Amino acid sequence: MEKNGKIFVAPPKDGSDFKELFKQLAAVGAGRPVGIDGFPQGPWTPELLAEAISQIDSNRVGVELRTVQLWFQENDKGISTSNITWLARIFGCDDKEATSEWLLELSTAQSRLTAKRRGSKKPAATSLLPDILRPTAVDNQTQRSDDPAHEDEVASQKKGFSLAKQSEALFSSGSPLNLPASAFAGASALGFLSYIVGIHSATYSRPGGVVKQVGFLWAPNWTFLFMVLLPLFFSFVTELLLFWKQDARFSLLAQANRLEDEVPWTRSIQAYSYTYWAVFVICVMFAGIFQWIGVCLIPLVRGGEDYAISWGTVATVQPDLISVPVEIVFTALAYLYMCLCFYLFFVGLILLHTIIHDLWKIDARLKARLVGEHRREGREISIRVMRGIFRCTIVGVLVAICMKVQSAYLSSNGEDIVTWIVHDLFSVVRENHDTPNNVTYRMPTHYSSLLVAISACVVFLYGSIRLDVGERFREALWKMSAAVGLLLVTYLLIGAFDGFSFLLVAGVLLATYGLFDPEFGPSRARKSESNQSVS
Repeated sequence: MEKNGKIFVAPPKDGSDFKELFKQLAAVGAGRPVGIDGFPQGPWTPELLAEAISQIDSNRVGVELRTVQLWFQENDKGISTSNITWLARIFGCDDKEATSEWLLELSTAQSRLTAKRRGSKKPAATSLLPDILRPTAVDNQTQRSDDPAHEDEVASQKKGFSLAKQSEALFSSGSPLNLPASAFAGASALGFLSYIVGIHSATYSRPGGVVKQVGFLWAPNWTFLFMVLLPLFFSFVTELLLFWKQDARFSLLAQANRLEDEVPWTRSIQAYSYTYWAVFVICVMFAGIFQWIGVCLIPLVRGGEDYAISWGTVATVQPDLISVPVEIVFTALAYLYMCLCFYLFFVGLILLHTIIHDLWKIDARLKARLVGEHRREGREISIRVMRGIFRCTIVGVLVAICMKVQSAYLSSNGEDIVTWIVHDLFSVVRENHDTPNNVTYRMPTHYSSLLVAISACVVFLYGSIRLDVGERFREALWKMSAAVGLLLVTYLLIGAFDGFSFLLVAGVLLATYGLFDPEFGPSRARKSESNQSVS
């Protein structure tokens, strides 16, 4: 029977104890998702079940793999009350009525197991001599320490807030549309606010007679970046993460029957805990608070010409357009939104690195065991992972390009960013064109965009080195590497010479095509597959 896309088994109510009942349900895979072909995906394993329970949204503590392994083993260990709730959610296929029925059935089965265990211990207890009954207190304490309920209690006390797990949950929990839609909604809200306060389109006259457009809606690093590029990046990361967690990882491990020996995915995420905290501090404190103070707050309060005038400091030259207090509040909200979005961007890169590292470790352990068709399936998983990482890398470098283009425009003599780029395109073929009179300003965005570009490329490089994609995919991988290299060169040469826009347009077009076709044409692998299908 299928319920909510999962295998549902009704409570048998046959008087079985917990061990007997759990053994039957684990064997049939009750609560597991239905496969693509409509058939069950197989029985539960300790790794699969522990991962499924830990993914329940309301379960903040999770469950230890050792605890789940005790359920599978032939012993007298039962299940704690809290874990009965989560197990009922699994067997009930997230259906309220079915979950209630399984909650009652599991509780009753656990009571039967407890009664059976007490009954088996009574004869042994009566045969013991009185003088050796003293150690029973110690034995009971030892038994309690091995009991799953006690383990869960200790684990819940030890576990607290985990930034790594909470950050990963933003990508993997709920609908895949949640995070991209949130980023888009935040950028849309800032756009509406800029229109309300009057800086959506703002110009000022710079010394030298240049009238520059510095409105919020004219800044691609605050509009196009947050409304298109980041939602796209979040979508790609979420798609790849769900593919690895829910399908590919279990498929690889199941082929060699090594599910119980592998490190759970949640533990792999927790291993990067310090990395998440380091990125959070850098994004919020330095890229957010300190940058806002230096670039916006101080110039608005004291004035200054170290930084180019933008929508965030236009009140210093156009006080009739917007007041300084209003702009301080607006810029504070904008930079808070920006630093949180870029934290999630780097979280996406960390998750990509985690997927690569996890896949590489599993592949290295199972390489000797997997041969023939099984080995080919492992390579296909690596190829799909590399396709997703390539898309994420392309979007990451486009984010850096978007940031640097806006920064370079503010120091140029262009009237608006579109006119500036078009003027640069025609400057190569037009004779006696005016030499640009760029003004030297401090450009912190140049540095932050460089960090974004390098971080995205490093993840792609790591995947290219670690993952075994096979010889047939090498040609496509070289094409991907060439596209990433060209896009990185495009980023580095923005504003470096007249006519850089030609390279910019070519790089963006190539990157856009790569998002739809990462292999840039039919690869040898797809050619061979098509030949086999024709023959």
